[in-house]
Amino acid sequence: MLPTARLTIDLDALAHNFHALRAQAPGAEVAPAVKADGYGLGAAELARRLWAEGARSFFVARLEEGQALRAALGAGRPATLYLLDGALPGHGEALLAAGLVPCLSSLEQAAEWSALAASAGRPLDAALHVDTGMNRLGLRPEEAAALAADPARLAGINVSLVMSHLACANEPGHAMNPRQLAAFRAVRARFPRARASLANSAGCFLGPDYRFDLVRPGIGLYGGGPFDAPDERLAPVAILEAPILQVRHLPAGESVGYGATFTAGRPTRLAVVAAGYADGVLRAFSPDGYGWFRGARRPVAGRLSMDLMAFDITGCDDARPGEMVELLGPNVPLNDAAAAAGTAAYECLVRLSPRARRVVRGEPG
Repeated sequence: MLPTARLTIDLDALAHNFHALRAQAPGAEVAPAVKADGYGLGAAELARRLWAEGARSFFVARLEEGQALRAALGAGRPATLYLLDGALPGHGEALLAAGLVPCLSSLEQAAEWSALAASAGRPLDAALHVDTGMNRLGLRPEEAAALAADPARLAGINVSLVMSHLACANEPGHAMNPRQLAAFRAVRARFPRARASLANSAGCFLGPDYRFDLVRPGIGLYGGGPFDAPDERLAPVAILEAPILQVRHLPAGESVGYGATFTAGRPTRLAVVAAGYADGVLRAFSPDGYGWFRGARRPVAGRLSMDLMAFDITGCDDARPGEMVELLGPNVPLNDAAAAAGTAAYECLVRLSPRARRVVRGEPG
């Protein structure tokens, strides 16, 4: 027995989700978001398998992510790599060397990229990232309009994509969705030759009006449901398990863990498991979280600590050290784990620690 948590990354499940999202957005290119090292699961392995499944465009956030992904794909897997941070000052030559396409989000970035095109002596591809109400990165609609009205400001730039990002796509009935759609349509009309992209994972499920030419799923690829709930169309890609270190008998009235937040109301069988927040299980997973053991949900008992957590396994009298408890996976869906911790599915993935022993399942790309 290795007294460590085990994180299985299922590439076949990833491929299943890619095709499920492709079916959900017919006619649109599916361009995976593999930023933050593939949401913590390993961008290199994920992107190579996704390329084998037909993905030809990817989105990353940081320059270093784009450089690493280009190297991981190699010359044999040509792909368009979009950089969400855009063209930051001083990064131009590195962007060119890695063949990255910046998502320009300000007038200053557009000027920077235009100047670089002039010095390179050739047109350079770029996406225009327009803010339609989220007020994060992005050109304001009036700034995009100013660029469209004065082509000299885009000299040397081939605007291959116009994009924006939905703020409330996980709430299908939210008024922000149609407002952003209308704002995006108005901007897109100013750049008729460019392809258009608005939908993230949840946006793929909002209907055909939101899909345009390219969709950019992230969490849906990794098993997160589009509306913050498990979705049977999407399979779990990350499966986190940890071994039982010790089985304890807890008399009624005794407590468990720091702060004595759990007190046994009856004689309780307790499994102490080799996982904690150092392995990426969020501390807030207690008290509402659960694990899966011997075919049933087992509630967390007491606060998580850095290396350990406990589950009530009353009824499993013959449980033994070394048996594995599922903490995330087909029986503990990503969205359920996030809800128990009071957070988003995204955070549950990106917080997974390198300490958990990683196993890759499925055909590599």
